[in-house]
Amino acid sequence: MYLQLALSRAGYPLNLDGIFGNQTCAAVEEFYGTFGSCGIEGQAGERLLPYLRGYRSNEAGNTVFYPFPVVSGRVPYSSFLTKLAVDGLVKRYPAIETGSIGTSVTGKEIPYLKIGRGPKEVFYNASFHGNESITTPVLLRFAEEYAGAYAAGGEVGGVSAALLYDNYTLYLAPLVNPDGVDLANGWLDRGASFRGAQAIAADYPAIPFPSGWKANIEGIDLNLQFPAGWEEARAVKFAAGYTSPAPRDYVGEAPLTAPESVAVYEFTRQHDFSLILAYHTQGEVIYWKYLDYNPVNSYQIARYFGSVSGYTVEETPAASGYAGYKDWFIQEYNRPGYTIEVGRGINPLPMSQFSSIYEKNIGILVGGMTEI
Repeated sequence: MYLQLALSRAGYPLNLDGIFGNQTCAAVEEFYGTFGSCGIEGQAGERLLPYLRGYRSNEAGNTVFYPFPVVSGRVPYSSFLTKLAVDGLVKRYPAIETGSIGTSVTGKEIPYLKIGRGPKEVFYNASFHGNESITTPVLLRFAEEYAGAYAAGGEVGGVSAALLYDNYTLYLAPLVNPDGVDLANGWLDRGASFRGAQAIAADYPAIPFPSGWKANIEGIDLNLQFPAGWEEARAVKFAAGYTSPAPRDYVGEAPLTAPESVAVYEFTRQHDFSLILAYHTQGEVIYWKYLDYNPVNSYQIARYFGSVSGYTVEETPAASGYAGYKDWFIQEYNRPGYTIEVGRGINPLPMSQFSSIYEKNIGILVGGMTEI
């Protein structure tokens, strides 16, 4: 599918179906000038990577940007595609800065993007769960539209991008669980990490593998790792049968034992976030509360989010009401924190839902700054 995306951006109209059929073969042959063979030899595939990054360097060493957005909403994401998209966004838009909040179990970077220079800091994250990666391009697309509007002196979501940039500092972590996302989307190679996950999944045969995988690669649910009622979460999940590393719902041996959750925890502690959004799937619902905490304006902001998205506003169900990142943030800081559950269907949601999901969430993404 990435090959087909790159070729379609290079001018070859293809269905992004992931099938290396006759049309894809013909496009490869024409692009590489190797008629009679569909093979891509040596490092020739490097010639297509600029079409995934959105830019190339010409013979004079100058950067040439292609006339299409960097962020695609047509293909499932992986750590590979996310890295290329982040590279392309930072190269194209000076307003975007990037860095890493930490690494996954297998050493993959967990990137962040930063936009703005204002005194109020906010933080949005996505893909805590492996089979919820449709949330990754939601944040990446917003970063691109925001930075593009700022460069053009325009608006994003009906609000002046310059006003947002000058008054708020937005941090985005679009891929918290790179190993889990790679596994669920078929990007992880069949090496030791894959075999380890396969062995974990064998103890839970009712969960489809790998599409049902939510955890990190060691079978720990990253959104059940925070010190906010972790013991209660353990009791609930153990009662449900998740007593060992699993594709989902295993809380770990203790809070903050998974490196990805630790990275988000430490990144949060290093900043002064006024509000956080944690993007998940599915159900088109906004969860706004933890226990009896009621941060100032938290419910009012949740109602606003519901009005601009059409999502329902609810309190978190008891079975999922502990040890999440949103729960810990509210407990620790007594500030607004929200879990945004996008889309409807069976995870992983098809990319055909992306455009609708993004349109419903643009008001939330802007409002996460303007409403605090």
